[in-house]
Amino acid sequence: MLGRLFEVIDELDSLDPSTLSDAELHEAVVGMQKAASLFTRVRAEYLSVWDARRTWADDGSKAAAARLARECAMAATTARRELCRARKLRSMPHTATAVQEGKLSMDHADLLARINQPNVESLFARDEALLVDQIKTLRYPDAVRMISYWQQHAASELNIEPWTHQRHRRRCHASRTLDGTVVVDAEFDPIDGTIFLEELHRLEQRLFDEDWKTARDQHGPDATSDDLARTSTQRRADALTEMARRSTAAPDAAPPSRPLFTVLVGYDAFGNMCEMADSTVVAPGQLIPYLADADIERIVFDGPSRVIDVGVRQRFFTGALRRAIEVRDRHCRHPSGCDVPAQQCEIDHVIPYSRGGITTQGNGRCWCKVHNRQRSNRPDPPPP
Repeated sequence: MLGRLFEVIDELDSLDPSTLSDAELHEAVVGMQKAASLFTRVRAEYLSVWDARRTWADDGSKAAAARLARECAMAATTARRELCRARKLRSMPHTATAVQEGKLSMDHADLLARINQPNVESLFARDEALLVDQIKTLRYPDAVRMISYWQQHAASELNIEPWTHQRHRRRCHASRTLDGTVVVDAEFDPIDGTIFLEELHRLEQRLFDEDWKTARDQHGPDATSDDLARTSTQRRADALTEMARRSTAAPDAAPPSRPLFTVLVGYDAFGNMCEMADSTVVAPGQLIPYLADADIERIVFDGPSRVIDVGVRQRFFTGALRRAIEVRDRHCRHPSGCDVPAQQCEIDHVIPYSRGGITTQGNGRCWCKVHNRQRSNRPDPPPP
C-alpha cells in the first residue's frame, strides 16, 4: 500500500503545475489539502495502535516520541504533537469518523482535541457528536468562538472558573539588548488583550493611511505597497511608541477609555453569550470588575441571521443598525471567504443605494475596504 502511495506522489510530482488551467490548478490544490487531512487521520490511527502496543519499545527506546523523532528525522516537539493527536483521536470516535468522511478538517479536529482535557472529558464524551455536527459547517474562526462557549458552559457545570487562570498568566517582559534596542514580549487575558489590540489596530490604521497618502503624493495614483515608507511590522512598532507618547501626554486624572461588551440574547443553543466588541468570547464573570468602567450593549436575535431592522432611507449604515450588521456578520462576507473582522469592515448595500437599495439590515453586509473598493470600481449591473 505504501508503495502505491509513493507511486501516486511521484506521479503528482512529475506534473508541471504551470501547465494546468486555473480551474485545474485550483481543484488540485484544494483536493490535495483535503487528501492531506484524510491521510493525517489515517496516520494518527496507525500511530495510535503503534503507541498502544508499545511497538516503539522493542529496540529499548524509553519513549514513543523519542523513537519517532529519531527514525523519522523529526523535531522532538513535532513527534510529541503527533502522538498527542493520535492519543486524543483514539478517544474521539465522532471526530475521527467526520474527518474520515471528509466532513471535518484536521484543524477542526485538532481544535476539538485541545478542549478534550481530563477535567472535562466526561462532558466532552457526552457532547462530542453535537460539537462535531455544529462545527463541521463553520469557518475556523466561527468554530473557535463556538468551542469557547462550550468551554464556558462545561466549566459552569463543573463549578470552576477557568478565566482566573487566564488572568493569572498575564505577564510582560521588556528588556534592552546589548546594542540598545528594546525587546518586548507580553501575554494578556482576553479582556485586557482586546483593549490593547483595539487601540493598537486603530493607531496602525491611522499610520497606514498616512503612509498611503504620502506614497500617492510622491508617486501619483499608481503608487503600490512597495512605495510605502514603512513595513507592517514597523508601523506596529511605531503604533506602540505612539501609545506610550499619548499616555505620557494624558493628564493623570484623565478618564480611561471604556471597553465595549456585547451581550447576545435569544439565539444559539449555548445561550448566555457574552463577547467583546471584536467578537472575543469572555465569561460573564470576567465582566464584573469592569462594570463601572465599561459600556454594555445588548443585541437581541430573532433567529440566526436577523438582529433588528432599524434602518431608514439614508445613505450610510450608522449607529445601532451598523452594529447589528457587524454582530450578525462577524467578518467580511465577500464570497471569497475573507476573514477581515467586522469592526474593520465597511457596511455595503447588497442592492446599491444608487439603484434604489434601502439602508436596512436585510440590505446591508460587511465588506472589507479592499473588496468594497473593487466593487465600487466596477459599474453597477443593470437592474433585474
